[in-house]
Amino acid sequence: MKLFVNGTERVVNEVWEEEALLPVLREYLGLVGTRFGCGKGLCGSCTVHVDGEPVRSCITPIKNIAGTSVLTIEGLQRNSDELHPLQQAWIDERVPQCGYCHSGQIMQAWGLLSKNSNPTEEEVVAFMDGILCRCGTYDRVKKAIHRAAKMMQRSDETYG
Repeated sequence: MKLFVNGTERVVNEVWEEEALLPVLREYLGLVGTRFGCGKGLCGSCTVHVDGEPVRSCITPIKNIAGTSVLTIEGLQRNSDELHPLQQAWIDERVPQCGYCHSGQIMQAWGLLSKNSNPTEEEVVAFMDGILCRCGTYDRVKKAIHRAAKMMQRSDETYG
């Protein structure tokens, strides 16, 4: 089965077609930034993008995404010299406490900012609903998303 993960074609052999995307990413491809949380698509820790849309990788069967483009937290950073604005904003706003949910939080936030470069507070809250944080850093998450939006608006580089 062919997948395009973080811009690179990857072939995955000997995978049960009902296998979820999450273990394929973590166990077969070694991309461990995407986390396993609830295993039922409810917490959002496992969020990645498939063809530009945020999806819960723990409940997405691999057979449904053959030939698509998958973006994980590892692929969000364009180069090794500079963090993606969302990653930098997460640091600047001191969002992570335990940090477990934050790859999913960042990927969900990218789903918003890739389509809406200047979201309102209400749009941020609505789009981020369902990405759970046991540490309760929701106010910092909102601040980080708005900071990243401003950083991206000032940047000459197009993200997408």
